[in-house]
Amino acid sequence: MKPCMERITNGILKENPALVLMLGMCPMLAVTTSATNGFGMGVSTLVVLVVSNLVISLLRKVIPDEVRLPAYIVIVASLVTVVELLTQAYVPALYSALGIYIPLIVVNCIILGRAEAYASKNAPLLSAMDGIGMGVGFTIALTVVGLLREFLGAGTAFGINVTPDFFEPIAMFVKAPGAFLVLAIVIMIMNAVNITTRANKVVEGCDGCCAACAKNCDTKEGEK
Repeated sequence: MKPCMERITNGILKENPALVLMLGMCPMLAVTTSATNGFGMGVSTLVVLVVSNLVISLLRKVIPDEVRLPAYIVIVASLVTVVELLTQAYVPALYSALGIYIPLIVVNCIILGRAEAYASKNAPLLSAMDGIGMGVGFTIALTVVGLLREFLGAGTAFGINVTPDFFEPIAMFVKAPGAFLVLAIVIMIMNAVNITTRANKVVEGCDGCCAACAKNCDTKEGEK
């Protein structure tokens, strides 16, 4: 059970595909004009990730090495087609908003990267858990960025007005420059938290401000 939970938390925190590994930047910047779009894209990718990881892991000893990448693409493309048709049938508004980015899940580097790096080398259960972790991490990242852009650019959250009358939305945030700006801010905050957390593990009582610190972290780490 511990390895399974480790794969999930790893994808959400330590190796978040969008905010740490910087993968899937195309949908991250393009579809996060609202929290709903970001969440919908994240869930679509999550479903494809989990099922593709599971299928590829089950077939890892059957697929020849010479054709493994074409085989992975065929598997992923089949799953993406199913997701696209289901979205078009049951969530047409989301399908219209996401447009071409649903079919482009086929070439999303997160999907193929996890298939090659993990699912093709590990058992089905762990591969599925890895897909869940990466998918949930990607969904959280898209939803957070979409929510911030929607709030700052339109004054709404998931389409609901949540700002007072005097608040003036900044339209730039729902356009391309706003995507880069909001993503940079989120990554900056994550890096700041991570730097402080790692510093505290190396030197007890450290506040993460190395410039004003008189302690020798390398010495302290060596002593431990």
